[in-house]
Formats: sequence, structure tokens, C-alpha cells
Amino acid sequence: MANKNTESNVGLQQSTHSLPSYLQADNLGPWGTFLNQVDRVTPYLGNLSRWVETLKRPKKALIVDVPIHLDNGTVAHFEGYRVQHNTSRGPGKGGVRFHQDVTLSEVMALSAWMSVKNAAVNLPFGGAKGGIRVDPKLLSRGELERITRRYTSEIGSIIGPTKDIPAPDVNTDAQIMAWMMDTYSMNEGSTSTGVVTGKPIALGGSLGRREATGRGVFTVGTKAANKIGLTIQGSKLAVQGFGNVGSIAAQLFVEAGAILVSVQDHTGTIYSGSGLDVAFLQQYVQSQGGVAGFPGAEVINPNLFWQVDCDILIPAALEGQITKDNAQLIKASMVIEGANGPTTPEADDILVDRNVLVIPDVIANAGGVTVSYFEWVQDFSSFFWSEKEINARLVSIMNDAFESIWNTAQKHQVTLRTATFIIGCSRILQAREERGLYP
Repeated sequence: MANKNTESNVGLQQSTHSLPSYLQADNLGPWGTFLNQVDRVTPYLGNLSRWVETLKRPKKALIVDVPIHLDNGTVAHFEGYRVQHNTSRGPGKGGVRFHQDVTLSEVMALSAWMSVKNAAVNLPFGGAKGGIRVDPKLLSRGELERITRRYTSEIGSIIGPTKDIPAPDVNTDAQIMAWMMDTYSMNEGSTSTGVVTGKPIALGGSLGRREATGRGVFTVGTKAANKIGLTIQGSKLAVQGFGNVGSIAAQLFVEAGAILVSVQDHTGTIYSGSGLDVAFLQQYVQSQGGVAGFPGAEVINPNLFWQVDCDILIPAALEGQITKDNAQLIKASMVIEGANGPTTPEADDILVDRNVLVIPDVIANAGGVTVSYFEWVQDFSSFFWSEKEINARLVSIMNDAFESIWNTAQKHQVTLRTATFIIGCSRILQAREERGLYP
């Protein structure tokens, strides 16, 4: 690790092995999953495999203390992170999440997946990610603003429009990005709209950004369905997570003729064999905070969600949801990963054996960062595009990237995940090789 502002229990001592203990696959959950994925792709990297250790070591990680005054007059301390996994192809790019279960391992893995994702769709970015271990639902609006601004100041030394550009992620939104942009700008002494993406339109945000990730899920999902002969019209859809990603993807699939039969979120799991009304459900979740109690839907046990009779399953919540314990139960013929890292390597193998097509996160949910790239470009030029133009560019990039990944999978007879890693990791390591080592 390059920087560390507070003590942590992650064990930063150097190991006598090739990797420090905190980077080893059997030590930290999500990071271990990423290392497993790198090991699987290494045999396909050719001469570039000499650089593969680059992928197994984050370039820079910052752990920060985030103290704020609570409304009751006390001072509370929270732990925050910002990890830059790789910047060989450009500035770091990745979201910031506020969640009570955020860990360094998780943020490291998420930053690494961003490296692969950005390279796979050929965006001029490296991978980064950030987070604060906090349950934002327990904070007032004033406390939320204070924690955001203090966190931004703490990581201010390593972010910037040409260094590392944060964006929204779990429990963060356009307002959080506005506070981050304003804090960074005040500290810099000039307005810097390009320091974050996913901002409000009035502050340099891009049209189409909120729907971009879900639109990308739909775009590659329909492309993959055509490849395997799955007709969207009349197909049954199940979605885990009904935020921006899950709800928009569900809406677009239903508009294309699919039937949404089940939704699961942190409040509960609902089912309707005849189909759930997407527009009504979106309004309900917006007002009630979750799907629990949705009128006309059957409440089912959360564990039964993975057994729902469906053709398309979209995990769009958190990582590690599809495991060896439930992968055998999934009835879908296609899984589209709207979330980051929702499928464990063991579950991946089970789904392959069962002939379930998995469209991996590193391509399936790349729509968000693609439109974030558009926003970044628009901020630099101060010239903004129409939503129609943005959506057309997004669909074009996603389709081209998916076609390349599909062809790579066919060529090497590997899964779409491995194919995406072949393309993404090759581009990262090619940049590393051509840049060389300094000094």
C-alpha cells in the first residue's frame, strides 16, 4: 500500500512470499475472488503474463479517518477508503459507496474490476474505487453532507480530473457528487466540474447518466439473448436489487416484452407469476424505500428467490450473492450481472456446467462508466450532448465491446468472463509494457 492514514486490522506487514498477506487470495473475500479471476486468465495472456503481478497489487490505497460532528453534539469517527488499482491507461475511475459493510478487501476488488471493465470497453481510464464504512440511513442530511465533505477533503490529495475521478455507487447519488465537487473545488480555489461524474445536470452532469448502467445491462442482455436464441418477448425476468440499475434494466426488458415475475431487495422478496407492474413498483419503492408490502404481489422466502422459474436473472445488488450453495437452484438460462462481483468463482463453475450463460459485471454494467466518460469529456470541453446522442453512443460502444468479447470466448472456448478478462487485462498490461518502469 502506498498511503495509510489510520491504523487498521488488515495486517500490513510484508510477507516473505511473493504477495503481502493482505493481498493473498485466501485472506480477503472479494479481493480473493479477483485474484482467482486473474489466475484463470493468465494462461491466455501470452508474453504479457510477465507483467501479471501488476494486476495483483493495487497501485495506491488510502485509508482515512473521517471525523464529523453529529447533530447531537458528539464527534463520530468513520473509516474511509480510496484505492487506485491501476492507472496505466489513464486516470483512475470508479464509484464511492457508503455502506456499513465496506472493507478494504471489497474496495480493492471493486477498483480492480473497474480496471478490467474500463479496458474491456476501451475507455481511457484506469480503475479506482472508494467507500466509507457507514450506514447512511442512520445519518441526517446535515450529517451526510458533513461526512461527504470531510471524506472528500481527506482523499483530496489523490483525486482530480486527470488523476482519479469518483462517481456514484451504492447509497451515493448526484447530491453526494455535488458536495464532493464543491468541496474539491473550494480546496483547489477554482470550480472543477470534472473531478467527479454522476453530478446534477446543473453542475455539469450528463443527460442519460442515471439510466446508463441499467441501459447497458439491457443492451448486452438483448445481444446475448440473440446469440443463444432466447426471445425477449414473453421471457420471464427476476431481478435482485431495485435501485437505478435493477429498476431501469427491468423497465427496458419489460418494454421489450419480458415479464417481471420476481424482485428481491434489502426489504423483502416479492413474486407474481402474471407479472409485476414495473412503473407502479418503481413509484412504490421510491416512496416506501423498498419492495416489501407491494400491493398484489406474493411475499416469498428470500432463499426461494434463486429458485424462481425465470429465463433471465439480473443480480443488481451487492457482491457475493450467487454462491455454490444456490447456483444449483437457478432456473434461468441467462444471468446478467448488474452488480459488481455478484457471482463467486465456485458458483461460476457450477453455472458453466449447467449451461447457464453468465454475462459478467465487467461488461454487463459498464454502461454507467461509459456515460461517466461522456460526462468527463463534456466537462472538459464545456460542450454538452443531447440524451439521444448519448444513448446512441452508449449502445454502439456496448454492442461493439460485447461482440469482441463474444468472439474471443468462441475463439478460446472460454466463458464470457474469462474472455472479458483476456481483452481487459491484455490492454492494461500492454500499456504497462509500453510505458516501461520509472525510474
